[in-house]
Amino acid sequence: MSSGRSICVVGGGRWGANHIRTLEELGMLGGFVEPDADRRAALAARHGRAAVFTRIEDAVQQPFDGFVIATPAQTHVELARFVIERGRHVLVEKPLALVSRDARDLVVAAARARVNLMVGHVLLFHPAIRKIREIIRGGQDSKIGRLQYLYSNRLNLGTVRTEENILWSFAPHDISIFQYWIGAAPLEVDSRGGVYLQPHIHDTTLTMLRYPDNVVGHVFLSWLHPYKEHRIVVIGSKGMLSFEDSSRGKQLLFYEKGIDWVQGEPIPRDGPTESIPYQGEEPLAAELRYFAEHCDGRPVDVASGASGVEVLEILERASESLRGGGGGAAAAQRTRPAHRGATVHESSYVDDGVTIGEGTKIWHFCHVQPGARIGRHCSLGQNVNVASGVVIGDGVKIQNNVSVYEGVELEDDVFCGPSVVFTNVKDPRSRFPRGRQTYARTLVQRGATLGANATVVCGVTVGRHAFVAAGAVVTRDVPDHALVAGVPARRIGWACECGERLPEPAPHADCPRCQRSFARAGDGLAARKL
Repeated sequence: MSSGRSICVVGGGRWGANHIRTLEELGMLGGFVEPDADRRAALAARHGRAAVFTRIEDAVQQPFDGFVIATPAQTHVELARFVIERGRHVLVEKPLALVSRDARDLVVAAARARVNLMVGHVLLFHPAIRKIREIIRGGQDSKIGRLQYLYSNRLNLGTVRTEENILWSFAPHDISIFQYWIGAAPLEVDSRGGVYLQPHIHDTTLTMLRYPDNVVGHVFLSWLHPYKEHRIVVIGSKGMLSFEDSSRGKQLLFYEKGIDWVQGEPIPRDGPTESIPYQGEEPLAAELRYFAEHCDGRPVDVASGASGVEVLEILERASESLRGGGGGAAAAQRTRPAHRGATVHESSYVDDGVTIGEGTKIWHFCHVQPGARIGRHCSLGQNVNVASGVVIGDGVKIQNNVSVYEGVELEDDVFCGPSVVFTNVKDPRSRFPRGRQTYARTLVQRGATLGANATVVCGVTVGRHAFVAAGAVVTRDVPDHALVAGVPARRIGWACECGERLPEPAPHADCPRCQRSFARAGDGLAARKL
């Protein structure tokens, strides 16, 4: 069923043609770009209602809601950046880039342009993969209990590449699935393999990934194998799951097997095997429908640009290990990028994919997550957490013990006092986790001050140079220059840009400290032209 969106596909090769076909079936194909004349003519004959372009420069002139980039991998960054800079949402086929540094730049560019960037990890939309995630996220109450170990075998004879090894060819599928299920980056990455057909190109690899909470994953890949096998196995404390995508039935099986400790002795438990049903939706159709639904600007929760960066970083660590350099925690520390002109205390952790402006100081025990962008000459006090995708302007000061959650934006010169509280979900429940699509945007505009222990409920805007008193709870928009206090916060006066309290304007108000003059402007105040 059509969502009313119009999507343009860039690239009409094998996988691009799949996108074009699927979008047409969904009623969302707006057009496609293909420079090759013969291929373009063949596609136009099959998809007669779609607009046809030879250049992306012409396609972006049309009012398409989003673009799919399905061109050779070496062109992804340039084409994606072109689309992003023109304010369009974009889905880029994997890999997002050939190096993680370029992928991080795309994530930052998308955040700056306020558009969604997705990466084509299509297996994250496979109904069986989504069902397994649902089971894993059930924790101790789930069928398998606490997650302990998982592995993926992706084996076949043939599909040999000459330009990339099997790790880069096949592992992105499995790494993206592991990240989707576990929700954390591996602490260690160790990869070993063999080279047989072509010099310096590995034909088989075994990669070990050690995650927090002692969760271990293995990815075994080979294109020198006597039979085809695409199997994923998940081991938990109470049971086990197995899914083989290469089998005819494609069953998702639950095994009530495990080890029980009885009077100090390990006793195998061999219970029945159960087939778990799941919906049979085509993964590519689900992926494209999800992308189209988020062309309204809502943040994407699955296969985001940030997740694409994570996969590339893990692949780079695995490649370093494969070359004999070691891919564990020490390697992750060595490859962490420096932020020129900024000061980051050694006790703080800045993830990859973060932009920090010159002159910014990040003090003790802070954590800045992937895709966050912090401006110039900012100061983050002790124990500040900045979530993925957060945008912080220039000259912002954040005091101790503040978490700036995803969905919050702080414009230039904002001041956050100690223990200020932000939220991004209006009705949180521990038992019923909310996805990113439910996050409400909170905007704190230029020059505003949030006093110590103030709470800003998500979905509101705090106006320019507004002043929120200590301990106040902001539940609705605060006008420019308003001074608010209480629970819930109510206006009790006005504040100058310099912070001085102003008299009520009648018809205007003059600041006794800096002599600025203000007059009414809508619900708030504005500087009066003298």
